[in-house]
Amino acid sequence: MSNNPQDERFKKWLDILQQESWQLELIISGFAIYGLFMIIDPIELGNLQAQNDGNTYKIFLMQGLLVSWYILTINLIGHVILRGLWIGAIGLRYVSGEIDYDKLAYSPKFTRHLMKRVGSFDNYVATLEKYCSIIFAVTFLLVFYLLGLLAIAFLFTLLGLWIDKEDTPDWVRYGVAVPALLFLVFGLFLTFFDFITQGWLKKKKWTTWFYYPVYWIFKYITLSFLYRPMVYNFLDTKFGKRLSLIIVPLYIGITILAATGFSTSNYLEEEMSSNYYIANSDNYADLIEVNNSFADRAAIPSKVISDPYLSVFVVYGSTVEDDVFYFNEELKPEEDRRGIHSAFSDGTLSWSERRDLKDYITTVEDMYTLSIDSLAFKPEFVFSQNLQRQLGFETFLDLQKVSNGKHVLKVQRKDHRRDSVYMRTIIQIPFWYYKNNSSND
Repeated sequence: MSNNPQDERFKKWLDILQQESWQLELIISGFAIYGLFMIIDPIELGNLQAQNDGNTYKIFLMQGLLVSWYILTINLIGHVILRGLWIGAIGLRYVSGEIDYDKLAYSPKFTRHLMKRVGSFDNYVATLEKYCSIIFAVTFLLVFYLLGLLAIAFLFTLLGLWIDKEDTPDWVRYGVAVPALLFLVFGLFLTFFDFITQGWLKKKKWTTWFYYPVYWIFKYITLSFLYRPMVYNFLDTKFGKRLSLIIVPLYIGITILAATGFSTSNYLEEEMSSNYYIANSDNYADLIEVNNSFADRAAIPSKVISDPYLSVFVVYGSTVEDDVFYFNEELKPEEDRRGIHSAFSDGTLSWSERRDLKDYITTVEDMYTLSIDSLAFKPEFVFSQNLQRQLGFETFLDLQKVSNGKHVLKVQRKDHRRDSVYMRTIIQIPFWYYKNNSSND
């Protein structure tokens, strides 16, 4: 069959598909909901890992996937519920037909009100059908909107990093990057204004001369050229225009409701950093493995230690290397290789870099001070990864001089503000030490 839009047979075929599309909608929604619940854990884990690594690019990707997951899940579950109600209404219509207000025998006032507000049962079925079809289409349209927003945010991030980079020439910074950034801000404002006003800038002749070039460029930046036909087909009806005005406040309300919680204490919260009085599960390796989470700044094996030594894993943060270069300027390379790198680039260390790694670790050891209560230790770090593949530094502390009972491991790091150097407390982790007598026999 020809796929020419002007062909009558093609139009009839589309009409048939339009009437039978509810079956495809339910099949797609069912498989999609099942798949969405299967992938939410890897997405959340990847988001936590990106935040832990300070990977800006991966954070954007994972946050976009996370928001897309919520949009798809909420809309598709709503679609399945409405479709179920619609199927139930169709079945009820087959059994009892239209609503017979005369058989209900209500008073004239209630009868007039119901006939005006409720109307015929066929109108109710048609309204359900319309909402089901619109919700299914809007679901994927919102995901495309989000992808466009993420693309713009990614460009802002790239330009910001380009401007802040020290080795960027001034003529590139002020002649290319800054003008591009200003154009993005200006274009984003116009595009958002045109979006919330449902195309007001496209309707006025006097705005065409300056908005059309922005529109032409932003249709590629926001990927709108992929879904524009759906947008315009959605906005050419009163129902579509009204629904587009409701969508944004609706999702804002859902976000507020999702962020609403319940507190059981004026002093205690679920997420509190470890200190002398608080033990956070993200600072104990056995609980991190059970919860499938990541170490928060530092971690020890467990809350209860029975071995005559304590394993300490200190998480590598993005600011650690900056401080290493501050306290040992000889280690600062001519070209900073941190950030995005090509798959074809050589990631192995050269001989000179391997030789400098010893000085690197020595500088890190000089920066950190570990102490149990008032007993201080000089760490002997090795570069390592924990079970969650977090980068960090590992050392072991001798507990022979530590008595049984509760203790607090304090991790401090040398820091600087302007020209002054001071020790900053990174984390305090409480634990209980009870000697394993059997191991000493």
